[in-house]
Amino acid sequence: MRMLRVAVVGSGPAGLYTAEALVKQAAALPAPVRVQVDVLDRLPTPYGLVRYGVAPDHKSIKSVANYLRRVLESPDVRFLGGVRFGADVTREDLADSYDAVVYATGAMRDRRLAIPGEDLPGSYAATDFVNWYCGHPDLDPEAFTVDAESVAVIGVGNVAVDVARILARDVEELAETDVPEPVLAALRASKVREVHMIGRRGPAHAKFTTKELRELGELPGVTVSVDPAELDLTGFDASGESAELAESDRRVRGNLVAMREWMSATAGPGRRLRVRFWLRPVEILPSSSGTVRGVCLERTHLTSDGVFEGTGELETLEAQLVLRSVGYQSVPLPGVPFDDRSHVVPNASGRVLDASGVPLPGEYVAGWLKRGPTGVIGTNKSDAAETVRALLADLAGGPDERDTAALPRPGLLRFPDLGSAGDGDHAHSPLAGVLAERGVQPVSYDEWLRIESAEAELARSLGRGERVKLPGSDAIWSACRPGG
Repeated sequence: MRMLRVAVVGSGPAGLYTAEALVKQAAALPAPVRVQVDVLDRLPTPYGLVRYGVAPDHKSIKSVANYLRRVLESPDVRFLGGVRFGADVTREDLADSYDAVVYATGAMRDRRLAIPGEDLPGSYAATDFVNWYCGHPDLDPEAFTVDAESVAVIGVGNVAVDVARILARDVEELAETDVPEPVLAALRASKVREVHMIGRRGPAHAKFTTKELRELGELPGVTVSVDPAELDLTGFDASGESAELAESDRRVRGNLVAMREWMSATAGPGRRLRVRFWLRPVEILPSSSGTVRGVCLERTHLTSDGVFEGTGELETLEAQLVLRSVGYQSVPLPGVPFDDRSHVVPNASGRVLDASGVPLPGEYVAGWLKRGPTGVIGTNKSDAAETVRALLADLAGGPDERDTAALPRPGLLRFPDLGSAGDGDHAHSPLAGVLAERGVQPVSYDEWLRIESAEAELARSLGRGERVKLPGSDAIWSACRPGG
């Protein structure tokens, strides 16, 4: 059987769904092809957003890792952790070593507000806060001290809801999750009394889903409230757009039903969570010591002809911590085409395009890097399947040097030689020699399992559920390579 060697850059859902689709679709071809997939990641840990983006109290979503684990345990898939694209390996290295490359690195950078005061101490990207409570090795476990009494979360998507919920939730409910111990200690010492979640448009435009929104109202001891005037679909929208969305979109209707239950909320003795709309931040205000003391907000509205604008009416919200959650962006990969306006790799059905719009032989893209930060985790499965269909269509039939037509067409990839699957080479990564020359020893799947075992043992020693994430990069690497 022919052997197709593919590198997938990124071991999050998009990358691992791509690896799974490659193995399954290649085996189902009329002339089956065996695939050996190397999944590269800069971190020593796989699963990407599932491990470091899903809130720790969303255990059902985090269970997706169990599915992705089975992908990594396939004999046709190999994990190469701790390998940095652009530093340890280059685009040219991958092109020389593999028949095809699929880029699936996600969206790692937050969008900025571009307002004065955004870089004051106390003003952060929500992505940093999420990485912190999820135990990402890029973040120091001591990076945040939650000593603010009032927190402003700028944004009304699911990430903003996650952040607000973690800040408002009774910390003892997080003790059975995998939150790192230093993070749990910081949340136990939290002084937060009030959390404000702020959207610059109206409730009909909010991106959060109804299930996640309702979870806020189920937090024990937390009073959730919304301003009835801001929930009114016509109060700040003269265009009728909000009412139309409520009529046509079931999610919007569900959100409105949930929030209307909070309009008459009476504040109790516990924490308060306020959901605000039609307000945009225009400045993050400094205290006398140079840290955040509040946010200046401008009232917004939609005019009768649908123009979104500020009204000039300002209010000041006291807050000592500001977390912006207004979207993610992908970052360029060294040497790989990138659209600086849409922040994706230009592509046609996953085929990477050059500046002229012509597909590049052997290069593909999947996930948020392909389509932007849209959809849920499961969306990446169908997205990856589309990319893999394109890749295998380009393989079918073998090369034809006389055919210079543009894609889509078969035969652009190098067609694997017969018998290559039986020569034993697949036991070693095509990159092995390159990495050895550069002194890079990739983390294997077995070494990742050592990290998993250490986290399970830590949980047992602390009496804290099934797993507690190791605190920081040094602890992760020590578990991966003891005495290394």
